Amino acid sequence: MKFRGSLYFSILVLAIVAGAWWPSSSQTNPDKEALLMNAILSGLNQLHFQPVAVDDQLSEKVFDLYIDRMDGGKLYFTQKDIHALEQFRLSVDDEIRVGSYEFFNLSTSLMDAAIEKTESYYKEILAAPFDFETMEIIELDGEQKDWAADDEELREYWRKYLKYEVLRKLHSSLDKQQKASEEKAKGAETKDNPEEENGEENEEEDDDDDILTKTFEELEQKAREDVLEDFEARTKRMDKLRREDWMTSYLNALTNIYDPHTGYLKPKDKEDFDINMSGTLEGIGARLSQKDDYVQIVEVIPGGPAWKQKELEANDLILEVAQADGEPVSVVGMRVDDAVKLIRGKKGTEVRLTVKKSDGTTEIIPIIRDVVIIDEGYVKSVILDYGDDISKIGYIKLPSFYADFNRLGGRSSADDMAAELDKLNEAGVGGIILDLRSNGGGSLNDAIEMTGLFIEEGPVVQVKARQGGARIYRDKDPRVQYDGPLIVLVNQFSASASEILAGALQDYGRAVLVGSTSTFGKGTVQRFFDLDQALRGHDDVKPLGQVKLTIQKFYRIDGGSNQLKGVIPDIVLPDKYMYMTVGEKDNDYPLDWSQIEPVEFSQSVYSLDFLDELKKRSQQRTAESPVFGRVAENAQRLKDQSDVSEWPLQLDAYTSLQQERKEEADKYKNLFPVIDLLSVSNLEADKEYIAIDESRQARNDDWIESIRKDPYIEEALLIMNDMMNLD
Repeated sequence: MKFRGSLYFSILVLAIVAGAWWPSSSQTNPDKEALLMNAILSGLNQLHFQPVAVDDQLSEKVFDLYIDRMDGGKLYFTQKDIHALEQFRLSVDDEIRVGSYEFFNLSTSLMDAAIEKTESYYKEILAAPFDFETMEIIELDGEQKDWAADDEELREYWRKYLKYEVLRKLHSSLDKQQKASEEKAKGAETKDNPEEENGEENEEEDDDDDILTKTFEELEQKAREDVLEDFEARTKRMDKLRREDWMTSYLNALTNIYDPHTGYLKPKDKEDFDINMSGTLEGIGARLSQKDDYVQIVEVIPGGPAWKQKELEANDLILEVAQADGEPVSVVGMRVDDAVKLIRGKKGTEVRLTVKKSDGTTEIIPIIRDVVIIDEGYVKSVILDYGDDISKIGYIKLPSFYADFNRLGGRSSADDMAAELDKLNEAGVGGIILDLRSNGGGSLNDAIEMTGLFIEEGPVVQVKARQGGARIYRDKDPRVQYDGPLIVLVNQFSASASEILAGALQDYGRAVLVGSTSTFGKGTVQRFFDLDQALRGHDDVKPLGQVKLTIQKFYRIDGGSNQLKGVIPDIVLPDKYMYMTVGEKDNDYPLDWSQIEPVEFSQSVYSLDFLDELKKRSQQRTAESPVFGRVAENAQRLKDQSDVSEWPLQLDAYTSLQQERKEEADKYKNLFPVIDLLSVSNLEADKEYIAIDESRQARNDDWIESIRKDPYIEEALLIMNDMMNLD
């Protein structure tokens, strides 16, 4: 790959220099944008794992994807605008090849006009009160509606859309007013000595009194003012979008046709670059990404404030951000890095996130900012006992495949896993449950070394570029750190390195995989290339940015890819996302599953000759379990409600629907009670380390409590008991 990368840059230099300083009939003006398109296209054609023909089919895909990302909610363009753009539907590929931007230029010109036009819409519409007595319906999913036929129809949709936004805020205010009234009535009944109240309580009561005195008309006016402020801020953000911002979106519409993990990154300062790369929300401990007009939670980081608060979840969509008791700011339509600036803040301060859950309900989640506790990101273990029959089972939680590449001898997940196995072996455990749920991956080398802790030496994973044979990565250490019964827990968010470890242990027949219908399904490898390195000298056109290219695929040792399908557990348990499309298959244009030749492998550490019987017994228990029955019911509820994108614009109907959804959601709030038979204890080797820090002790207590409420761990223990009995 090193040679191929050098070859790419050599050819790219010639292509760029020729285009910039040696104009020909095949190229347009030799400006930076043409060079940029040339550079990216050369990289895609030469290095991408699965190049795509630059033809009319690609042209249509780029056209549709770009327009969808530009105006997915169909709030700005009309059919007239789309008709004007349609002339380029089959010629985008021609423009890409020569580095011209006629389609792009027209799209941004039309968008500028649309932004100016719709600004007049919302200012005029929000100037007068809405009628919330008349029954109306709004469709919020852009895919479910057509483009507005003309400006008149577009303005009518904006009226409904603004009415919905005002209704949402008005409903929230009325809800607060009702709760404040109930609290005041309750306080009047129980308060014996009002003079003993402290200042803080008086201040809170003043806030309650303020909302209690508001009339409906005043609350409605305040809601309109807030929505107007949100949309003015949104328009300002869109006005500030530079040509290079739209250009990035356009170029990524091209790169994402190749696969969702290939993309272009325009030059940015390091802080913003790191935010885009990691999606880290400093201050609350979560990772996020852009999903249409929304900022979506990708992962809640173990040990962080959001993780401890226990309400924010992966797939939540952030609607608004407020600083403590301050006014909420809408982040709908906001860029990820701009949302980060609102959410991050000093330790000890409060941020309040208004989020839309998977079932469509809206919640306000207060989070006290803090630093992420690093300890919670490391592998750790405990001993599990279950009733009188199951004792001394080791449980290991691995949050990620971490590795410190910045210093020699830095901490690594493989070394830490080996240490945990030593402690569990010394404690005399009869079996081990390895939990990889929501582990998004990390170090490939650690995944390989970790696999080697459970098998003798042998192949672990195959990595293949588009040309040539596969490279086989092996565990070369014949030692086996743990040779007993092993269960691996996974879910839809177990990705990348997690899928490598789980897939290898499954292929070897070394472990029973238990969990969701499949893991995430990301079986591709990316590498970053700095486009500036391709062009020596000519600083007047730099910086060009970076391109991230998918250059390889992972393959299991049985020859199958992890891509798209993920790893299918041996025993599947119900979970909340079982009926929803999540993971790699939820992305646009993911690479297909594929297969190569298997490699020879074997192990004589542990034999699973009774997998069918294990599956049969687990299915019977799951079918009879009231907890898993409710999990399946909740999963169907989430699926049904996520499919509904129409909302009433009449206040009573909206309130009724929200209340109905909230009541349904509340039924599943405390879905997992404490499991009385399950006891959890720290290893003797860990007790002193935990006890010397009060906050560490508190985090450990929270972790143990969460284990005691986890039915998936309970079922894994019962499967482990079956394994030991059958063995």
